[in-house]
Amino acid sequence: MKKVILLAGPTASGKSDLAIYLAKKINGEVINADSMQVFKEIKILSARPNNYNGIKHHLYGFLSVKRNFSTGEWLKLVEKKIIQITKKKKIPIIVGGTGLYFKSLIDGLAKIPDVTHVQRQKIVRLYNKLGNKNFYKKLVELDPKCKNKISFNDKQRMIRFYEVKFYTKKSIFLWQKENQHNSNDYHFIKIFLNLPRPFLLKKINKRFSQMIDDGALKEAQKFNNLRIRSQFTANNILGLKELISHLNGKSSIDYAFERSIIRTRQYIKRQMTWFRGQMKDWKDFSDLKKSDLRKKVLNFIRTT
Repeated sequence: MKKVILLAGPTASGKSDLAIYLAKKINGEVINADSMQVFKEIKILSARPNNYNGIKHHLYGFLSVKRNFSTGEWLKLVEKKIIQITKKKKIPIIVGGTGLYFKSLIDGLAKIPDVTHVQRQKIVRLYNKLGNKNFYKKLVELDPKCKNKISFNDKQRMIRFYEVKFYTKKSIFLWQKENQHNSNDYHFIKIFLNLPRPFLLKKINKRFSQMIDDGALKEAQKFNNLRIRSQFTANNILGLKELISHLNGKSSIDYAFERSIIRTRQYIKRQMTWFRGQMKDWKDFSDLKKSDLRKKVLNFIRTT
């Protein structure tokens, strides 16, 4: 099986720098797995890598902010890139902070029929009535395929697995199997940068200051001039709407800076919650010293 490196972590954790280092050491090429770094017009605020250091990078800055971009679209593109890179006898290094991208690559995107809010609430009430352990037993009775595939502490996934089987009469694992892609051809080496939150919070303050110095205000102004409608994904780039508010005279630059930092902190918290819930079988690294982190991650890749 061909190796594919998956490198995930929250914003400001140093993923891009580590990916370039690894690519040089293992003859790799880097593929983007960050939903905001796909947009060509927003380089600074999306924290797109500044210098590729001679390493080939894919799926960065190729899409107009006037377009939305789905997980399914990313999955089709990344699968093609993996094939292209491995044909050259190189190792794909997929790096980013969009957890759903990684999940779709590993598990596939199952086209499961929607469950209504009313239907879901019925299952939620059942969970609240039974408690997690008894609900888990009932889930396994309903769908034996769930046994040993999920923790009884994972409330959200238990409810999801139960509602899929209950309302569609088919296990979520069968839905996923029917939508499997060629991921079984690859050996995924899963790496998660689990750095301490205080360390990340300190970094985001410094990073956003650097973004301002690098021209983030001009970038925000150019975006504002495009009059992009609110439903387009690019509007969610951290710091963008805050800087536009300042440029439109609605807030001071200090307030825009403060709100951007707060929103980034909230985003990191959501990322970490998702990663810890969905990436329990990933190898996590929490080394703050760059040289130690690089050495340990490289050794893990070479011995896995």
